[in-house]
Amino acid sequence: MEGYQPIMSFDEEGAEFEAEVLRGDEAETVAFLAKLAKGGPALELAIGSGRIALPLAAQGVHVDGIDFSPAMVAKLRAKPGGDCIQITMGDFADVPVSGTYRLIYVVFNTLFNLLTQEDQVRCFQNVAKHLTEDGLFLIETYVPSFLYRLRNDQHVDAESIGVGEVRLDVGRHDPVKQILEESHVILTPRGVRLFPIVQRYAWPHELDLMARLAGLRLLERWSGWQQEPFTSSSNRHVSVYGR
Repeated sequence: MEGYQPIMSFDEEGAEFEAEVLRGDEAETVAFLAKLAKGGPALELAIGSGRIALPLAAQGVHVDGIDFSPAMVAKLRAKPGGDCIQITMGDFADVPVSGTYRLIYVVFNTLFNLLTQEDQVRCFQNVAKHLTEDGLFLIETYVPSFLYRLRNDQHVDAESIGVGEVRLDVGRHDPVKQILEESHVILTPRGVRLFPIVQRYAWPHELDLMARLAGLRLLERWSGWQQEPFTSSSNRHVSVYGR
């Protein structure tokens, strides 16, 4: 996407848009993570507005976070309990923290916000350095098979249609580079708002190889937070890596 910089997706306006996004699976996500963390400490990569970290901390898990967006962190700080979480500003691929963690996790496709394979591998390697001996690295992402069913490698989806507002999801897929370029478009009588985002996706087996390069291995993989079996028809996966 010409002219795109990742911070554009998470600036002041982007933070307002992202803060609206609740998937409805927050409770089951937190329950799954709390079970793995066993009290913590836990580290969330790209902690954002605290959609998962805050309720996880409320379960008694010590949670730290990394993020590169001051606007997103400001959203977190404004919420109850937001001032109790230690956040390191920076690129989550660097994992720029000290100490080790029982659980490090990155959810909601966020690993794919790292736009090169090299950065994704680097993230795995740096995560491994900050895991306790029995520590776990959890990733939740979509399975990209749906992208190969797009007509002409592009799509326009109507997310919502109202009298005064229409929301569209516009996307273009590059299967060679494994890049998905998207823009969430909001149309109102007041004008047009654009919320672009670019992702470099990876297949589950590619993530497994990244883990092995970092000295980790796949321990379990599920199709969802309630430990649904992962099959050829699964559209997302929750994968847990350890030593």
